[in-house]
Amino acid sequence: MTDQHLSDSIFGGRDGAGPGDHGRGGTTGASPTGRPPHRRRRGPLLILLLLVALAAAVLVAGLVLKPVVAGFLGGGDYAASDATGKKVPVTIAANANGRAIGDTLEKAGVVKSAGAFVDAAREDTRAQSIQPGDYLMAEHQPAKAALAYLADPKNRVVKRVTVPEGMRASEVYKVLSKASGIPVADYEKAAKNTAALNLPSSAKGNVEGYLFPSSYEFKAKSTAAEQLAAMVAKTKDVLAELGVSDDKAERAIIIASIVESESRLDADRGKVARVLENRLAVPMRLQLDSTVAYATGKRVITTTDEERAQVNGYNTYTRDGLPVGPIGNPGEASIMAAVNPAQGPWLFFVTIDPATGETVFTENKADHDKAVLRFQAWCQAHKGQC
Repeated sequence: MTDQHLSDSIFGGRDGAGPGDHGRGGTTGASPTGRPPHRRRRGPLLILLLLVALAAAVLVAGLVLKPVVAGFLGGGDYAASDATGKKVPVTIAANANGRAIGDTLEKAGVVKSAGAFVDAAREDTRAQSIQPGDYLMAEHQPAKAALAYLADPKNRVVKRVTVPEGMRASEVYKVLSKASGIPVADYEKAAKNTAALNLPSSAKGNVEGYLFPSSYEFKAKSTAAEQLAAMVAKTKDVLAELGVSDDKAERAIIIASIVESESRLDADRGKVARVLENRLAVPMRLQLDSTVAYATGKRVITTTDEERAQVNGYNTYTRDGLPVGPIGNPGEASIMAAVNPAQGPWLFFVTIDPATGETVFTENKADHDKAVLRFQAWCQAHKGQC
């Protein structure tokens, strides 16, 4: 073996690409084993570069086309910097779901798209606490901000007002006016439109007694007529639940209004109603200072001899039977007492302690006069309160 043969065995025996190839008489470029010469493998690198370029192209296209597609499909969301500073009224309907609320907000210009609001609602459990009603919301705000605003019940735009039991219609108008900003004159005018108020036929167009005392939340844009109608409807609901038909409504409300004015304690309401019924059945005049005071427009416990001598539709000292109409707006407890009076033989009652409401019910004039003396003693001890 020569040196040349030794060299071939070292460099050419492994892959046929060694220097000893040039010393042989075979075809140029061939190895002793017949394998082709080695080439650098660029295929995988080119594929990787192509994939990177394609991914970059997709990313750029997405960034460029996303606003266009979102605008076409009505998607997208406002940024806080998009706010216009203007506020718009929004009404959320009862039982509205996330999509319906989103549609309402989009139409009002509050959010850019209903979809953005739906997405925000999916991520925020407060969406379930959104209450129906009226809101005043900023234009062009992020959907998340709009959701947070709606989820806070303090942001509802409502006229909340509480009307106590026993108020007269003229007093109710003032309470409503203070809460709503609507002039008292508008309520007085609305009260005359009895068809719109849907009063019972037996009321003969008189709203007194049918303005149910309760707490109300009126919409921001509700009118005087709408508010009064809601109160009348509540009274009619109570009467209907007690089985009182429209033709019997007026009598029940008149008695209930007297019960409301004369009773200081809940336990006495049914007894006062029974005294009225017993007197009407005898018959005896009711002789109630509360009805006399209504005619004078005063709020007093007692009346004067001159006032009790007046002849009018409300003076039950000079008039037989019930007054011509209610003397105030009774609550549910007094209406229930008027419809279902307590059982008893009483013909008289007098509140002997106006401070505590203690009232004495008696069957005869002699016992009643004794109770009246106790009332007069209280008045002497409390100057200016009777």
